[in-house]
Amino acid sequence: MRTVLSEPLRDDGPPLAFAVVRVPFFLEPEYDESKPFIESNRERLVQKWGGKEGWEAQKRRHDLKGRGLAAGIPHFNLDRLASNSMASHRLIQHVGKRFGLDVSEKLYDRLNVYYFVDGHALNDKPRLAKVAAETLAGALAHSNPTGQTSMSEDEILTFLEGNEGRAEIEKARRALQQIGVNGIPKFIIEGSQIVDGAAGPDTIVNIFREIERRGEVASGLVFGDILGISEELVERGSHTRENMLDKVA
Repeated sequence: MRTVLSEPLRDDGPPLAFAVVRVPFFLEPEYDESKPFIESNRERLVQKWGGKEGWEAQKRRHDLKGRGLAAGIPHFNLDRLASNSMASHRLIQHVGKRFGLDVSEKLYDRLNVYYFVDGHALNDKPRLAKVAAETLAGALAHSNPTGQTSMSEDEILTFLEGNEGRAEIEKARRALQQIGVNGIPKFIIEGSQIVDGAAGPDTIVNIFREIERRGEVASGLVFGDILGISEELVERGSHTRENMLDKVA
């Protein structure tokens, strides 16, 4: 997205923007939701790939370190705490619908560091609530077009302990299974084109450039109705040239 936004094909063309919706995916859907964490990610992956040798081979095949660097994560904490992720998925969706996709993206970015780098469990609800409250306060202090009041740490913790948004997450999970998405990362572009994350940035940029040349999006958001995301939220977008430049500054 950064390449397309920073280097548009036409200076006099319509302004470009992206609307990124994070469709929830569960690596370990059977993990017990009542526990803050189940095991370390190292333990999970060694077991998944049949031992340490199998895990090392898998890392080499998929260039996990290189893909992490490309995503802005220079160091993956292999001993990060793996847990059920229902609560964090619910929170991301709730924040997007309440404050806008640009704000939920800021929270998503922060939780990537929280989990992949700092190694904290996504189901450690008190810790998650504290980090989310700090992130929302910072994001809304910088830009708050909806005028919504931020969520306090206590409010977020109450939300995490509840069930609001669970039905939508479960529907999205079933929908992913129906269209054959069994692993991540995956990108669903224009509501229909599924691109594997291993395809590389050039492939995705080329797809975006074709849409830019066409001047319109071919079809709508396939998960909009499932997740309860309005057309108005999509129109506002999550990534624009302006907020990209603000982030750099």
